[in-house]
Amino acid sequence: MSFLAWMIIACEIGFWVLIVLGLAARYLLHLDKLGWMLLACTPVVDLALLAATGTDLYRGATATQAHGLAAIYIGVSIAYGKSMIVWADERFRYYVTRKGPKPARRYGMAYAKHYLKSWLRHVLAYLIGAGLLALLIVLVGDEARTEALAGVWKLWTLILGIDLLITVSYFIWPKPAKADRSS
Repeated sequence: MSFLAWMIIACEIGFWVLIVLGLAARYLLHLDKLGWMLLACTPVVDLALLAATGTDLYRGATATQAHGLAAIYIGVSIAYGKSMIVWADERFRYYVTRKGPKPARRYGMAYAKHYLKSWLRHVLAYLIGAGLLALLIVLVGDEARTEALAGVWKLWTLILGIDLLITVSYFIWPKPAKADRSS
């Protein structure tokens, strides 16, 4: 596995470690400022990955799928970062501290609308990631060295389209509520 692939793995781990440490500092140690500081450091992980990707290509590396995945990771992290932190915060409060409300489950049109918002975040992630892919392709300026980036871009476009079809399907066939098992 390439250095960049390991860097992507390290950044993903680092992202979630910062979130867990931030939530632990806030709720278990009651150090709100430290908790918020740790949570605010999550974009630094993206900058580190962006720097590693750019440096690797600048030094003459031929782009690989790992370079494309780095662009996807950065786009997803920026578009979904806040909502992932809110999601983790709700679950941490409920499951770890036992002080927050149980995270709500959505069904029917509420689920469809929530999934639509998620798809719109996917579009934002795509625009950011595709912009990074295009920038890398232009900066490298060698079609042979950036062929993998173009392939990642095409695959992500297909995935975004499939996600749109799934989104629309929830409006046509709403997700049913699960039967109450307590009776």
